[in-house]
Amino acid sequence: MLLLLLTVAASFTGLSEGVGVLPDGPLTASVGGSVMFRTNLNPTETPFFAVSWNYENKPIITSTNVFNTTVPEYENRITLFRSTGSLELRNLGLNDNGEYDVIIQPADDFQKIGTTRLVVYDPVSGVLLTASSTDLVEFNSSVRLSCSSSGSSLSFLWMNSSSEVTASDRVQISSSDGGSTLTLVTVTRYDLGPFSCNVSNPVSSAVSEAVKLSVSYGPETVQLQVSPSKEHHKTGSDVQMFCSAVSSPDASFQWFVNGNPLPDTGPELRLMSVQTHQSGSYSCQAFNSKTLRYQTSQPSALSVLDPVSGVLLTTSSTDLVEFNSSVRLSCSSSGSSPSFLWMNSSSEVTASDRVQISSSDGGSTLTLVTVTRYDLGPYSCHVSNPVSSVASISTSLSISYGPENTLLTISPSKHEHVKGSDVQMFCSAVSSPDASFQWFVNENPLPDTGPELRLMSVQTHQSGSYSCQTFNSKTLRYETSQPLALSVIGGSSGLPDGIIAAIVIVCLVIVAGVGVGFWIIRKKKVRQKPTSGGIFTITGGGRKDHTANSEGLHYADLKFLKNKKGKNVREQKESTFTEYAQIKVNNGPAASSPPSTNQESNNTNVRPANNDSGRRSVLVELENVPSDYAQIRVDSSRRPAPPPPTYGLHTQSASRPLPAPRAQTYAQEQNYGDAKLPRSGDGRTDQIELENTPTNYAQIRVNSKKPPLPAPPTYKTHMQQKHRAAPPPGNSQIYAQVNKNPRR
Repeated sequence: MLLLLLTVAASFTGLSEGVGVLPDGPLTASVGGSVMFRTNLNPTETPFFAVSWNYENKPIITSTNVFNTTVPEYENRITLFRSTGSLELRNLGLNDNGEYDVIIQPADDFQKIGTTRLVVYDPVSGVLLTASSTDLVEFNSSVRLSCSSSGSSLSFLWMNSSSEVTASDRVQISSSDGGSTLTLVTVTRYDLGPFSCNVSNPVSSAVSEAVKLSVSYGPETVQLQVSPSKEHHKTGSDVQMFCSAVSSPDASFQWFVNGNPLPDTGPELRLMSVQTHQSGSYSCQAFNSKTLRYQTSQPSALSVLDPVSGVLLTTSSTDLVEFNSSVRLSCSSSGSSPSFLWMNSSSEVTASDRVQISSSDGGSTLTLVTVTRYDLGPYSCHVSNPVSSVASISTSLSISYGPENTLLTISPSKHEHVKGSDVQMFCSAVSSPDASFQWFVNENPLPDTGPELRLMSVQTHQSGSYSCQTFNSKTLRYETSQPLALSVIGGSSGLPDGIIAAIVIVCLVIVAGVGVGFWIIRKKKVRQKPTSGGIFTITGGGRKDHTANSEGLHYADLKFLKNKKGKNVREQKESTFTEYAQIKVNNGPAASSPPSTNQESNNTNVRPANNDSGRRSVLVELENVPSDYAQIRVDSSRRPAPPPPTYGLHTQSASRPLPAPRAQTYAQEQNYGDAKLPRSGDGRTDQIELENTPTNYAQIRVNSKKPPLPAPPTYKTHMQQKHRAAPPPGNSQIYAQVNKNPRR
């Protein structure tokens, strides 16, 4: 009747497909569980006019505003929600699987229809994992793992620890029963597990108990270690060896030395206080009782050495002669496998053409062929082996050499020695041991020996060629010095004293006569009218009291100053010109000036100027010249006359005897200066006078229009002006030595 009413209502109101009224299926549920068939309709304020649920086109429940009709087998198993049309089905069984549909008739709308499917599963339970074997051998065994479970629509997932096991060439998973069987072919150590089986269906899942496999493997990677870890061990030390292997179960060990078994077992071998006879090749062998496999380690060499001791260095000889002798040094010691290192002081001795080191016995012998003085040593022998090192006591060689570089010197060192003076000669030579000496004069031996020859109060007959000869008693070698000439001069001539006195008096008279004649000739010179003149001005440093140095020689430059008034200028005509004159000047030093012992000379300049008065006399003024002696050099345009025979003696002012000293010192250095004279056209001879200064004597040499003479030998030596050019060859020269002695 209800179906008829619904059919009639549908004919009047039309039908709706009901798409979206029920969710897409299938819906799943487990046996004994429940399921909610939910529509997607919103609740209405008024219930639907009619709702009807069917299972496989068979009614389950029909509900209207008037009545409800439920099939008896669903009584107390269903609940209908009129506001939405949803249906709850409880206490499910496997026979509840199938298609469900709903028809909803709203009061003011078209019918709504929905269809879905329900699948009911039996839940998973009783999962059990079993193995065909758990005691396996790597690469030899295979194993099958089986998983059993109750439930419907079961699927299986295999796990090795936390990783999923997937099929491969060596791993097989059954496919006919959902994968309940896992087979491992030729197991490896990585197949130990733990393995588990995860069983599931859409409504439940369960995991089996984990199963671990026992896979025996090894031994492999057998290693032998020695402690202390070194190649050589000293006698009496303790040595331990350890053997290890990768093996399951643990391997047992057997020890061998040189291939022979030792009674020792276990992973450790202890050798206490080892001796040299225990040296050898050690190895260990590992054995696995499950796999029945063996593996032996690589051999390890044990070297036990005696330490070096008793090092002794000996020499075939220590008394040697340079270039004649050879020597062999031998080093002996006790100990194992010694090696030898030779040292000369702190330097290593290496082999060369002259140095030989034996190679057959590790270098225990050192041979020096034709020794030299540089092979003295000290030598030491360093003996070592890998466990110790000892050095011998140093040994020095005695090498005789020489004599050589024999040198003869004389004191005082001069060519001529005054009769009655003392002379010493010294002879030296490079020699070891020290040489002995023999003295010779004119190649005749003297009775004197030793390195020093003393000639006290020498006489002329001791003049001659002296030499010394050195001799080395070890090398038996001689060497003679270069000869040295000794010249003894002076002393008595053998004449009576009266004759000698007479000769001296006659010489003095002759010298005095010559001096007087020379002075007379000088006074008679003819004066000439001067064409030009000037004043000689000697310029230098500030005036000082040089009483202590009054006999020193000083040289100055002459500079001519113009004097148009003609004061103190005189000129005389002379047929000859004055060659030499000596001027002595007393300056009257200031009382407050201290004595001076200055050895240096002072330079001044003298400048001649034209004199218009017609006289040629030259006035010489001294300006702040501290020296007592000065040498004046004047250049003029006139060429000088040929020098007198005594020129060389007078110009060597360095060796000129000085006046007798009066508590005075001598200036050994001499300075030269340049003097420049204006050209004299008439060839007159100039007369030089010193104005306002008391003059005792002066020596002046004037050359006019004469070829220039060579510079004195001491010119460059005594010049105190560096790089001063010599006088030009076109000028005549005047050299004067001035002695300026202050009056007392």
